[in-house]
Amino acid sequence: MPRASDLKKGDVVDIDGTPHVVKQLEARSPSSRGASTLYKVRFNNLVTGQKRDESFKGDDMLQASDCERVNVLFSYIDGAQYIFMNTGDYSQYGLDAGSLEGQLEYLTDGLDGITALLVEGQIVAIDLPQSVIMPVQETAPGIKGASASARTKPAIMPTGLTVQVPEYIEQGESIKINTTNGKFMSRA
Repeated sequence: MPRASDLKKGDVVDIDGTPHVVKQLEARSPSSRGASTLYKVRFNNLVTGQKRDESFKGDDMLQASDCERVNVLFSYIDGAQYIFMNTGDYSQYGLDAGSLEGQLEYLTDGLDGITALLVEGQIVAIDLPQSVIMPVQETAPGIKGASASARTKPAIMPTGLTVQVPEYIEQGESIKINTTNGKFMSRA
C-alpha cells in the first residue's frame, strides 16, 4: 500500500473500487508550525476517464490497484484509435485519442519504450518514455557562432509539438525532448 507522500505520476491506485492513475501531483507545505504537508493529486478514472481531485496528508495510505504493465510500441492510427503492439506476444491494443490527452504530440511511428496499463486485459492508459527523439520539421535558420546557453527559438516537430530550442539548431536535425515537461534536452 503506497503512502500519499510516495505517489508519483503514472502510479495506479484503487479509489472506491475503481482504478485511478495519478496525472498531476503537487506538494503544499503549510506555513504554520506543526502542520503536515498536503498533497494535491489529480487522478484519472481508468474506466470512465473522469478526472478526480483529492488532497491527502503525507502519511495517508492508499490502496494499490490490480493492474498489469506491459511494454508496447506505437504502431499506427486507425480512425480515432491509436494502436499499440505488445513487444512480448505481439498482441495489439487500441486506445482512443481522448485517453491520450497531453501525450499525442510525442507519439511517432514505431516509438518504443512505452508502458501500457492493462486492467482485465484492456489497455486503459500509457506511460511514455522519459524522452523521445524527433526531427525538427520547421524552424528559423541556424545562426553561426550561437552558443548553447544563448537565446532560444521555436521549432515545430512532425507531430505538431512546438519546442523552444537553442538558436544553433537547424531544420532537419534530430533533437531529444523531455516528455514530462516538453523541453529541449540535447541534439540526438
